[in-house]
Amino acid sequence: MSAAARMASAAASPSGVVGVWRQIDRGDLARAAFVAACALAVAVGATWPWPRVPQVAVAVAVAGLAVGCWPILKEAFEDARRRRMSMELSMLIAIAAAAAIGELVTALLITTFVLAAEILEDLAMDRGRDALTDLMAFLPESVQLRQGGATVTMPLSQVEPGQVVLVAPGGRIPVDGVVIAGESTADQSRITGESLPVDITTGSEVFAGSVNQVGAVEVRVEKVGAASSYGRIVEAVRRAQESRAPAQRLADRLASWLVYLALGGAAITYLATRDVTSTIAVVVVAGACGVVAGTPLAVLAAIARIARSGAFIKDGAHLEALSTVDTVVFDKTGTLTTGSPGVVQVLPIEGLTGDELLIHAAAAEAYSEHPLGQAIVAHARALGLPVGTAEDFAYRPGFGVTATVAGKAVAAGNRRLVADAVSVIEGQGVATAVHVGIGGAYAGTILLADTIRDSAKRAVAELRQAGLRTLVVTGDQDATARAVAAELGIDGVRAGLLPEQKLAAVDAERAAGHRLAMVGDGVNDAPALARADVGIAMGSGTEIARDSADIVLISSDLGDLVRTAQVAKRARRIVVFNFAGTIAVDLVGIGLGAFGLLSPVVAALIHVGSETAFILNSARLIPGPATPRRPPPR
Repeated sequence: MSAAARMASAAASPSGVVGVWRQIDRGDLARAAFVAACALAVAVGATWPWPRVPQVAVAVAVAGLAVGCWPILKEAFEDARRRRMSMELSMLIAIAAAAAIGELVTALLITTFVLAAEILEDLAMDRGRDALTDLMAFLPESVQLRQGGATVTMPLSQVEPGQVVLVAPGGRIPVDGVVIAGESTADQSRITGESLPVDITTGSEVFAGSVNQVGAVEVRVEKVGAASSYGRIVEAVRRAQESRAPAQRLADRLASWLVYLALGGAAITYLATRDVTSTIAVVVVAGACGVVAGTPLAVLAAIARIARSGAFIKDGAHLEALSTVDTVVFDKTGTLTTGSPGVVQVLPIEGLTGDELLIHAAAAEAYSEHPLGQAIVAHARALGLPVGTAEDFAYRPGFGVTATVAGKAVAAGNRRLVADAVSVIEGQGVATAVHVGIGGAYAGTILLADTIRDSAKRAVAELRQAGLRTLVVTGDQDATARAVAAELGIDGVRAGLLPEQKLAAVDAERAAGHRLAMVGDGVNDAPALARADVGIAMGSGTEIARDSADIVLISSDLGDLVRTAQVAKRARRIVVFNFAGTIAVDLVGIGLGAFGLLSPVVAALIHVGSETAFILNSARLIPGPATPRRPPPR
């Protein structure tokens, strides 16, 4: 079976004991069971009084060692051919030495333990890949298309932009697109990290990998396959699987050093004691399999956990780099803020309510294409206020709009348009004032500002609580940037910067010894994202920003940034613990073996036991199965 087929099969397998059983390689399991049975037979035969038992025992032992050592021999040969010392080679030496001095049961038991450890290692890595590759098996293979007045079934691979896909209740949305008919709710947690289902209706944007929950919808295809949100995640995950983080390369080097240490210790033990059994025990007890297998498992599992929470990392090295950052640098517009204006305050004159002011202003702005006018209309509709029709609409560039609403002349714009507008403090430099006149008299002011993201304040607080510095580096004016930073509790501000000045600011921080994660969304952020130790792009940002970044926050939720940083640091702690634990166990084990306090079998138990512990320690990062979400009550 090909690697891709195995991955897809693993992804489709159920979780729990049945899923684990199905993932175990039957050949490896049968081989280990056969060698264990041979060891038991030889051990029992040693106590049997029959005269031909020794010859039979030797034959059984040879058969068991031949079957059990074949995969170990192949790996050891490849390592020797590449002039690379490995655990397989050291174990093969120990097995051969034990057999040579007549310790057949010991040789068979060591072989059994090595094979069992290999099964555990493969199983743990498969489970780590499962958490990633279940993404690949999630989308349907075929879809229902609306063509003319008929519905046809077509493979997803043949669907093209512009076609209309039908998604039934409970179906998986296979493409990025726009709903053109129907109403429903969608679980977008795999793509956006949104914990609750979202309502979708005509005009709503939907993402491949979401689950349609309540009603049938028709979706006009915009992106499909590798170009879709889901396809980009899968491709990023595939690249991350193939990458090797620096910690993985260090783990490989550590394995070689420990093998050389064990062989050197064994040579010294033999020269000092002439005790072959103690010498074999020294070779057997030392092992770095736990850290060699545990390190890539921790990386795979961490990337999987992060992907589940709404972000993806393009390479394992970026995960490791994120675990060491001490400063997070934010762009402002589109990153800490939404990048679009919103109403922050309504200030009517005495005798007029805020809703009345909004109703008149929204009606006058209903035909406006100006972002401020559109924001006022959107705010009124969000409050459930009626937005009436206007007559005699006119837009005066640099002034605002005028219209007739319910028989009254309404003006909405700056002080040049509404001449008798009172002085308003415009949010300490943050807000923009739209003054409103009704019937030729000043009626009030609506303040608008680039609204801060809902997730920003909590995210900044959690980053600071974790001991990270936070900075704002923006091209916006200083007063605006400082007001946003003050509200969010950010440590420092550098405002009014051009793209090359943002890059210089990042260089200056790195020159000062800081390790930076840069978070941005725009074209002007791309150079700084590429230069920072870790570049993090908002999913809603420009394509060049996403391409320049090492990590993408798909949902543009800064809470995902916090969770990503937390997982990266947790993965680092696990890897460091595995490194330190492996070295400690090996040094103590070599010492005990050299003084004759360990038999080869006990040494093998310590080797496999420590390897199991460190692999399971890394496996703690593997995310559990996603919990299905029920649709909200109607």
